[in-house]
Amino acid sequence: MFSLNDRSALVTGAGRGIGRAIAETLAQAGAKVAVTARTTRELDEVVAGIRKGGGHAVALAADLSQPEVPYQLAKQAAAQLGAIDILVNNAGIGSSSNPKPVIDFDDEFWELSLTLNLTAPYKLSKTVLPAMVERKRGRIINVASINGKIPSLHGAAYTASKHGLLGFTKTLALEVANSGITVNAICPGPVHTLMNDKRLEYDAQRRGTTVAEIEKSLTPIGGRLEPIDIAPLAVYLASDEARTVTGQSWNIDGGVCMAT
Repeated sequence: MFSLNDRSALVTGAGRGIGRAIAETLAQAGAKVAVTARTTRELDEVVAGIRKGGGHAVALAADLSQPEVPYQLAKQAAAQLGAIDILVNNAGIGSSSNPKPVIDFDDEFWELSLTLNLTAPYKLSKTVLPAMVERKRGRIINVASINGKIPSLHGAAYTASKHGLLGFTKTLALEVANSGITVNAICPGPVHTLMNDKRLEYDAQRRGTTVAEIEKSLTPIGGRLEPIDIAPLAVYLASDEARTVTGQSWNIDGGVCMAT
């Protein structure tokens, strides 16, 4: 495994699912990790598990939908761990929370989706960047989605926000390319998470079938991915070995997007 010893990481949306798997795997690679989400109980479980394995972790409960919280969170994490070397922008909200066609779409949900999925990563990145630039070292990893490349029926806000996140990734990568900082995106396909469970339930009801039937045909390799399938790429992108990899959007999707 790539070594992340003496590195400090902030992982958002780390209470469960992909964020939790990434936080745990970064810690296993040697990073000190600040985990954040809204639910304190889930964060405490993640921290306890990391510490039990001999790692270093702290929990910072936060609601990233509030305008000033991303700025405050990044500063709190740095105060706890020292300057942040690795930022993983994983927190977000999916279409399953309120799926509707555009003609009926909920304006407040549109705004919330863009706030969590796009604006929060922007604010967090903006806050950790000065210290990264000063030290000529840093890794920013944005967890996007294959829906940053292909559409999702009745998921306009999610799709738009993830397309925006990929554009932000590339632009920021270009701006800091000569500063020892890399910026990349991971684009998961259907992953076995609570958010994706809800999406499958919606699609099953809409199509008059079962979740099991839909799940079987989701990917060419069959079924859904697991959160741990995403984490190793995050460790690589956070490592010194990935110093020349930047501005990329990596699909981990079981073969769904073979041409994007």
